[in-house]
Amino acid sequence: MRTGHFSPSRPSSPLHSSTTSNDSPSRHTFSQTLMEDTINEAGVIIKKWDLDTSSSTSYKDYREEALKFLDAVTNLQHGMHFVIKECSSSELLVQAQNLMQIAMKRLQKEMYTILSGNRYFLDSETLSTRSSRQSTRSSVSDEDEHEDEITNTEVSPRASEVEIVSELVMANLKAIADCMIGAGYGKECVKIYNLNRKSVIDETLYYLGVEKLTSSQIQKMDWEMLEKKTKNWLGSVKIAVSTLFHGEKILCDHVFSASDAIKETCFSEIARESAITLFAFPEMVAKYKKLSLEKMFTVLDLYNSISELWDEIELIFSFSSFEIVKSQAMASLVKLGEAARLMLSEFESAIQKDTSKAKAGGGVHPLTRYVMNYLVFLGDYSGAFAEIIGDLPLSVQSPLPESYFMSPIPDEDDSPSSAVSVRLAWLVLILLCKLDGKAQLYKDVSLSYLFLANNLNYVVSKVKKSNLKFLLGSDWLSKHEMKIRQYISNYERMGWNKVLTSLPENSTAEMSSPEAREWFFKFNSGFEEAHRVQSSWVIPDPKLRDEVKISLSRKIVSGYRIFYEKYRESLRSGGVKSVVRFAPDDLQNYLSDLFYGTGQSEQGTTAYGSASPSVSISTASSPSHGR
Repeated sequence: MRTGHFSPSRPSSPLHSSTTSNDSPSRHTFSQTLMEDTINEAGVIIKKWDLDTSSSTSYKDYREEALKFLDAVTNLQHGMHFVIKECSSSELLVQAQNLMQIAMKRLQKEMYTILSGNRYFLDSETLSTRSSRQSTRSSVSDEDEHEDEITNTEVSPRASEVEIVSELVMANLKAIADCMIGAGYGKECVKIYNLNRKSVIDETLYYLGVEKLTSSQIQKMDWEMLEKKTKNWLGSVKIAVSTLFHGEKILCDHVFSASDAIKETCFSEIARESAITLFAFPEMVAKYKKLSLEKMFTVLDLYNSISELWDEIELIFSFSSFEIVKSQAMASLVKLGEAARLMLSEFESAIQKDTSKAKAGGGVHPLTRYVMNYLVFLGDYSGAFAEIIGDLPLSVQSPLPESYFMSPIPDEDDSPSSAVSVRLAWLVLILLCKLDGKAQLYKDVSLSYLFLANNLNYVVSKVKKSNLKFLLGSDWLSKHEMKIRQYISNYERMGWNKVLTSLPENSTAEMSSPEAREWFFKFNSGFEEAHRVQSSWVIPDPKLRDEVKISLSRKIVSGYRIFYEKYRESLRSGGVKSVVRFAPDDLQNYLSDLFYGTGQSEQGTTAYGSASPSVSISTASSPSHGR
């Protein structure tokens, strides 16, 4: 018997005709004769399929003979029931039982042959595709289903040749299963099916790289090896759930549709152990003793994978016998969530305990880069992050007034997003508090403001270019952008006050040459000192750097130009070059050279609290992301 040639049996036994209740001797003799004829006729056909003889049916007669064979088995079964009822000691029953043994032996062989010889047409991807395609068809009632699943199989025009063969193979298996179960040989049928399809699941998971590991093995691994296995698991779990287990459930449901109990038992036996192995891995990773802050994103990837597949998990493993599978998947989610919460608390604590000093030149601090890159990654996991943090309270109270917190209002306000937004804003606030403390280490107040402006500008820039923009909201951004402008304004006022006050309030006012000379001397001295001190200061962001230069030019060069043009000629007789050291364009050029951090300040580290300090959690510019 080969692929695509079995059909469900059709009841054709003459025993189906009604009989009267009269139990006359002639009636009994007629019934016995009819039974003998039925069993003998069935025996003729069944013996053609006897594996122990050489007279098996030929291929050219296969389809017709296969149908007759299944009908004969069904008729034999009806005949046996009648004989048992009428005369359980009849020799005819022994004959029928022998014939049934021959038939079942052949059907077991055919079940094994079809399963083992058609794995290509019964692969999980094909079965899943078949299910998806059939789900688009209009549903039909059981009464409208085709009578013969082989000869009348309706195949969508869109189905590929592989899918067509797959449907025929599935129909063959169902026909054999129905026949064997009806004859009382369901156990034998299921045994053959389970051995074959369990090996398919085991082999597929092996090729996907899913291993059965113990907690002890996991704990002994170094992170590089565990990360490799985790990446492999992440790439395999979707295929395993949505394709492998889904496809096997489709096949099992179809083949054993005649019995819900057999259907559940069969799928449970072939899939349960492998599913438990699959979902146990994330829990063991969550319990890994060497988890550090940088491993947060690997944990979130694992959490996301199970969370996103949860609806499919519940649908595929819906039988009560799979409660242990769903419990294992849920246990992994819980442990992953606990691990993520612990790492989040450690991250927050590490920011608060950071002891590194401010950066020379007022540039962006490594702590700022580290924390913001970390938060950008967290923002990409807002869904899982919301589930994990839940009602996790903020660990400490802010020492700053409530107005400084600037609670975010997400552009799309919903409960999960709001929880994530508050948590992220809180972490940013902790960072800003630490930066505020580091800024106080500068001896030059103007440099403190430049440092704060640079770092807050970096924070805002990271928010605007990532998913944090939507989580923190436009109001949060506006308030912090305003704070940057305030820092820059304070920097300009404190850092260039001596220069700005070295020119008369009214640059066009009339004054004597000696008075004008004094103003020039004051300006020269103030500008040279400011430029010398700030030659090593830096504004890393080009946009902010240009804005500051334009602002300084407008405040310094514009006023100086008026004064310069009015009194330059009057001072020529007294040696103008010694008095008027800078032309307006010279000032513009000097300002243009600032904020690249390339100049050598005479103060060296004297404008800065101490030499280059160590950095605790911010030794890297960004967290290691294991995705």
